[in-house]
Amino acid sequence: MNAIESYADELAAELRGPARAKARMVREIRDGLSDTAAARVEAGLPPEQAVRDAVREFGTPAEVAPSCQQELTVAQTRHTAFALLSTVPVLLGCWHLAWTIGRDQGVPPSQTAQLLATIAGTAAVVGCAALLITRRLSVPDRLPLIMAWTGTTASIAMPLTTIALATALPLADNWPLLLIIAAGTAAAHSALANSAKTCRECAEQPR
Repeated sequence: MNAIESYADELAAELRGPARAKARMVREIRDGLSDTAAARVEAGLPPEQAVRDAVREFGTPAEVAPSCQQELTVAQTRHTAFALLSTVPVLLGCWHLAWTIGRDQGVPPSQTAQLLATIAGTAAVVGCAALLITRRLSVPDRLPLIMAWTGTTASIAMPLTTIALATALPLADNWPLLLIIAAGTAAAHSALANSAKTCRECAEQPR
């Protein structure tokens, strides 16, 4: 059955999307090929012929990949939207707390930080809309790419907002809060940027 493993590896190399969803999809196809080939062997075919017939029935990796990619692209679009909605609101809360503390200390809110936070918040709204849209049976072709660049924009705005806050607030009085925000921003940026990158790769794949 080495040919089936090679088939699964070739298919996996052509697909982009959430790691778990992709692994589950490839595993199901590999198991289906194995079961089909095994049934043909039991019917009396030589193993090599059984595998060739099973592959011909399923289609080559290049033939199967587009339909698989379509499903994975929708899954990745939702994954990126979830990443936005699980990170941006938390950071907005932290940034609002920093602004409130700064105002109490006589430091006016940074207009740059507010603008960047607004961009991140708008991205979260787009993510919410994407989740609703992807519940439909048909997803607009441009949505994955829109979601990818929305996630990328938000991931860039995150560290820039934190830097703007850090330069505006007195570090001596606010370093614990700024440290927490910086750590959260780094984690959120990494998760969102990676998801958005994969979403962009999915959008560029033929479907």
